[in-house]
Amino acid sequence: MSDKQHLSSDVVIIGAGLAGLSAAEPLVRAGYNVIVVEGRDRVGGRVKTIKIADTEVDAGATWIGPHHTAVRELANRLGVRLIPQYHAGKSVLSFDGMRQDENGSAFASGPDHDLSRIALSLETLADAVPVAAPWEHPDVDYLESMSFSEWLTTVEASVETCTFFNVLSLVHWGAPIADVSLLNVVRYIKCFGSLEVMLKVEGGDQQDRIEGTAQGLVNRFADSLDARILLNSPVERIITNDNDLTVQTPHYEISAPFAIITASPVHRSFINFTPPLPDQYYGLARAWRLGALSKAFIAYEKPFWREDGLSGESVSDSHTVFLTFDVSPQDKSKGILMAFCDARGFDGFNQEERQQRVVDQLVHLYGEQARKIIDYADFSWGNDSFAPGGPNPAVGPGAWRSFGRFLSEPVGQLHWAGTETAHETSGTMNGAILSGQRAANEVIRRLTR
Repeated sequence: MSDKQHLSSDVVIIGAGLAGLSAAEPLVRAGYNVIVVEGRDRVGGRVKTIKIADTEVDAGATWIGPHHTAVRELANRLGVRLIPQYHAGKSVLSFDGMRQDENGSAFASGPDHDLSRIALSLETLADAVPVAAPWEHPDVDYLESMSFSEWLTTVEASVETCTFFNVLSLVHWGAPIADVSLLNVVRYIKCFGSLEVMLKVEGGDQQDRIEGTAQGLVNRFADSLDARILLNSPVERIITNDNDLTVQTPHYEISAPFAIITASPVHRSFINFTPPLPDQYYGLARAWRLGALSKAFIAYEKPFWREDGLSGESVSDSHTVFLTFDVSPQDKSKGILMAFCDARGFDGFNQEERQQRVVDQLVHLYGEQARKIIDYADFSWGNDSFAPGGPNPAVGPGAWRSFGRFLSEPVGQLHWAGTETAHETSGTMNGAILSGQRAANEVIRRLTR
């Protein structure tokens, strides 16, 4: 006899990140009973807060662009304030050990004029991509025949430009340019509107942050919902039949006509589906592997780099720190740098070694004052014990054409959400919200019928 608690609802949602909560909201508003199950001990998913020098910082999703209308509407509705990402002053570029100051954003400037030529070619390719069905692109065979790295070689991109785009690839897909397909890159550009938007601070993808942290926004969102949220409840099995389904966790059995699953494609495969999903969905899970991305935070008595006319923004080809931003408190009570770290040169070391490697790189970028830290913290998403991986899948050549349609195509009573399934601002908090709303509307239409 099972000692699990038996529950029932109209819809069960798997995952209490922004996608899952955004799916729950319209369903509850439409009058349906909703249960959200979450394997972690918190809501938020790939939104996560950690502390450094008594200050909360975003170890996961961080920025909101001006075009991220869904998350902006949510923040406004919940009374959560947005603050601009600090970027006043010069940035720092360091390639092949050669450091130099740059006017404006380092991430948007790039190493030389060759970047503009390559960017124009990429945006020309992106213009023709049907975002919702990229496998229908007339030149899909060409776009899926090579990695981003191979394409850069064919267009004779300079070494510096290739290095720069490798940084972009690490940030967005948690993987080097050799691991992502050309089609994946140009579709992603189309999702955001332009490469410039992806790179810029003001007017771009890194324009604003949430006051406090993004976790605060998610917590308020969860508290505002009239839906039951079950934490510490990883889904072990989903059993479907003709009329309903049962979601099993270690402590609950939940019956419902429909389920919305917000886990990333690779993490969907952690669930035992009875009967099994069609073969293509397991192929999707294998092809849509998540990259790995890590963040380190370094605290100082003050943001000393500002005194030198620097913004705290840097781009580097370092195998440890490849991108930094100034995330100091607005009152300048201390200085905090956020450092993006390449998992391949970071995750395998213990914390003492990670800290030393990060500080050494910051000394190279910002001088000896960078050695005088008052606190250090980091988080490696590739080593996450529950759902390891970076912000986006590193989709290789051929995967979109073979499996892309199965990202969001329902299977019986199962519907799919998650930022990877969004047709705009994919990979962001905004994309997660849009995906949850889309999946909820799909289910509402079926419940209404």
